[in-house]
Amino acid sequence: MFGSPISWRGDGKYFATLSEMSNSSSLNKRLKVWERDAGAVHASSEPKELMGSILEWMPSGAKIAAVCDRKAEKEGPSIVFYERNGLERNSFHIVEPVDATVELLKWNCSSDLLAAVVRSGNYDSVKIWFFSNNHWYLKHEIKYPRKDGVRFMWDLTKSQQLICWTLGGQVTVYKFIWVTAVMDDSTALVIDDSKILVTPLSLSLIPPPMYLFSLNFPSAVREIAFYSMNGKNRLAALLSNGCLCVAELPTPDTWEELEGKEFSVEPCVSAMPLGSFVHLIWLDSHILLAVSHHGFNHSNCSFQTSSSEDRLLGFYLQEIELACSEDNVPGLLTCSGWHAKVCYQNLLEGLVMGIAPNPAKKCSAFVQFDGGEVFEYTSKLGINRRDLKHDEISFSSSCPWMNVVLVGVPEPSKLLPFGLDDMGRLHVGRRILCSNCSSFSFYFNLADNVITHLILTTKQDLLFIVDINDILYGDLELTYENFIQAGSKRREEENINFINIWERGAKIVGVLHGEEAAVILQTNRGNLECIYPRKLVLASIVNALNQRRFRDALLMVRRHRIDFNVIVDYCGLQVFIQLASEFVRQVNNLNYITEFVCAIKNENLTQTLYKKFLSPPSCKEQKDLQTNDFKGSDASLDANSKVSSVLLAIKRALEEQVPESPARELCILTTLARSDPPALEEALERVKVIRAMELLGSDDPRRMNCPSAEEALKHLLWLSDSEAVFEAALGLYDLNLAAIVALNSQRDPKEFLPFLQELEHMPILLMCYNIDLKLHRFEKALKHIVSAGDAHFADCMNLVKKNPQLFPLGLQLITDPTKRGQVLEAWGDHLCDEKCFEDAAATYLCCSSLQKALKAYRECGNWSGVLTVAGLIKLEKDEVMQLAHELCEELQALGKPGEAAKIALEYCGDINAGINLLISARDWEEALRVAFLQSREDLVSEVKNASLECASSLIDEYKEGLEKVGKYLARYLAVRQRRLLLAAKLRTEERSINDLDDDTDSEASSTFSGMSVYTTGYMFCLVFVICVAL
Repeated sequence: MFGSPISWRGDGKYFATLSEMSNSSSLNKRLKVWERDAGAVHASSEPKELMGSILEWMPSGAKIAAVCDRKAEKEGPSIVFYERNGLERNSFHIVEPVDATVELLKWNCSSDLLAAVVRSGNYDSVKIWFFSNNHWYLKHEIKYPRKDGVRFMWDLTKSQQLICWTLGGQVTVYKFIWVTAVMDDSTALVIDDSKILVTPLSLSLIPPPMYLFSLNFPSAVREIAFYSMNGKNRLAALLSNGCLCVAELPTPDTWEELEGKEFSVEPCVSAMPLGSFVHLIWLDSHILLAVSHHGFNHSNCSFQTSSSEDRLLGFYLQEIELACSEDNVPGLLTCSGWHAKVCYQNLLEGLVMGIAPNPAKKCSAFVQFDGGEVFEYTSKLGINRRDLKHDEISFSSSCPWMNVVLVGVPEPSKLLPFGLDDMGRLHVGRRILCSNCSSFSFYFNLADNVITHLILTTKQDLLFIVDINDILYGDLELTYENFIQAGSKRREEENINFINIWERGAKIVGVLHGEEAAVILQTNRGNLECIYPRKLVLASIVNALNQRRFRDALLMVRRHRIDFNVIVDYCGLQVFIQLASEFVRQVNNLNYITEFVCAIKNENLTQTLYKKFLSPPSCKEQKDLQTNDFKGSDASLDANSKVSSVLLAIKRALEEQVPESPARELCILTTLARSDPPALEEALERVKVIRAMELLGSDDPRRMNCPSAEEALKHLLWLSDSEAVFEAALGLYDLNLAAIVALNSQRDPKEFLPFLQELEHMPILLMCYNIDLKLHRFEKALKHIVSAGDAHFADCMNLVKKNPQLFPLGLQLITDPTKRGQVLEAWGDHLCDEKCFEDAAATYLCCSSLQKALKAYRECGNWSGVLTVAGLIKLEKDEVMQLAHELCEELQALGKPGEAAKIALEYCGDINAGINLLISARDWEEALRVAFLQSREDLVSEVKNASLECASSLIDEYKEGLEKVGKYLARYLAVRQRRLLLAAKLRTEERSINDLDDDTDSEASSTFSGMSVYTTGYMFCLVFVICVAL
């Protein structure tokens, strides 16, 4: 008990020990958990063959790790995990020989990595495991010669920093980072000891540790690099023993045949040691670029130190040329026969933080040194430190995660360097894009492989989709709220720039590009989750539309439940109508076309629902959408006619592109039923044709290409309101069709049969008349009732009287003069009721109803018309004189003394009354003319006196008005001056007008209360000045 190991829990409340069984000859040991305060045994485990005195309690307190000896089973040791209650939770085996021993076992400070020193043969291995999805992965292995007696410790604050030292005094600090091995073609590569688990996520979202097939290597894998371009898929892997392995994979479309298989990969043949790689990428299909280090004990354990290696010490940037002596068989892996040769080697003066391939230049890459400086490397030429663009692609600090992407569609393209540092700052060159980033990736269209969107997650568990154009030209702080403030607005539905990640700590591991438009997240538990951000989905749909791939766009719309209208609205109404035939030809699926037709509505979604997701097409995209045939299209199409225009174009395209079939006929009926307004009568006409062919019983081939009349009618009733279809059938004047519609719409026969039977017994014209009345088609009803004959003229008159808009049509249809007169007189009566007396009088004159015309003219005050009609009636002179006197009095009462004067002079002969009326009208010139004409000096004098009196009155009014204006102006200037002084005083005291004390308000109120009769005007002026001052 005294010599047993002790491991304390992180909070110091419990500690664990290993104790041997006292009454047993076996090597079984028991784990005991003790309470610190009481000193009592809290729990103990079942006896087990535990190796040595190694015991390590996880800092988080969840597990206690120990080593189990499995020599009895002729296997290497295993790591066993216990809970605080002494129960064994799980374990995993160490893939080593039977004689292997575990010398040291340590958890890192965050409890997610477990490291151990495993001694086997002539070397000691520092192995690092990671637990995910209920599986322990060996993620890294560092081999040292056994004589070095390597030991290690984890940094107490930095969870991914490991410090190793040897007996010879060599101290090495390893700083690990997590690198997601999901390639641009969505191939996921997972390192697990000496295996690489390969899964094409585009075929199936298989979470690790499951996989499609695996590659087995002679030793544990440390570094990998994947190349996929021009139909070639190659994988390079550096092993812990210093060997380099290369495998060529077949094309992904044949990978399904490899399911569940395991392939062994042989090491490359190399004439000299390659060193231990820190970074590894492909420059071309046969050239690797690596950063290797030489001269350390762990650099190359498997090779004997040679004279050539003795000369190498430090870090080197080296090109490795690969060649395969075996022929590649299509559909099979090439796992052997590879030869590696170092063709270029350059000593590095600083520490390399990362390497990224140059997407704009072949056999080129960007190398980032410690501090963030980035330089371009060119094959066989080395690093160009004199590059003028060096500052544009460098970072302001070291970024372990680095990527360089090509943006711009298609010309001019531009390189953008992205880097993520340890602080969570995402750099774009020397500019910091986001200060709380946890992971990032990119999305591009497969057509041009140009990056269009940046995808990043933040430490607040938000997923942002950032348009590259926003990075280049937009205001990111305003649009994306610095990627921080949006976290407080998660419930705002209007913010579409981020997605709330449902599980804390999830990170981006891959993106499915092109039409898939998916983001793959991995949670802390290890599960994979695939989401389809609306912004990426719409971007892929837009890309398909720009390339006129209508079928692909429609399939994406259906798959992701996007509104079908986006296809029409993004292309533009006129362009889509012109391309409707191509749309139908590509889709080539009547069910899909029917779905599309039923979804069309009079709304431009690019301006409403998807306004924030979609940007207007660029010049090139707009040019791609336009066609030469479009020049003759109708430019007068209205947005409100979108439904009718699109469905009409689809209908024509169906008739031209799709051969006759029952499904095509139903689709055409759908376009008619969903039009705005619905073209139900045209649809029913097509049903009538089908029904007629059925009744004839002919062997017409067209009959075989049409659905049954009942099926077509039920389809129409399913799409439209049954009452509207019934009325449309009545409108065709086909009672049998109307009855069939009523029966198929499950209407009660008691409701429609009596009405149809009544119509059936009527003459055809009267039947049509009654149907038109029921359907409120009054123009057709009038035509039918007029055609029915004179016996129904009374019905005709009743119809036009109830519907006055029919009077013009009635006059066109009725030719008999007497009946036309009756219609005109009825029209005049209607106009009189509407107070349109001028029009009524003209109408009465057309039908010679002079008395009514006289009355109408008199009602509207048209005295000339009244006297004209009086002449037509041939009234006596006395009657005309009396009528003139009455009109004169009426005009005076209406305030028209000038017109009354004309009647008095011309019809009544009363000169004195006429002159007085002209004076009242202030028509001085006409009054003088009449007075001189009659040679009446007394009247001339009367006119002069009246004019002088009028002039004097006007002058007095002018003077009074001038005086009022002066008072108004003086008051306005005084108030304005006072307001200006008050505003100046407030500015000097630096306080607002709302801070005025009650005394000032009281003074102002007292001033306003003493106003004169111009108070209203002054108040208006004062309010205006206050508004200007504020």
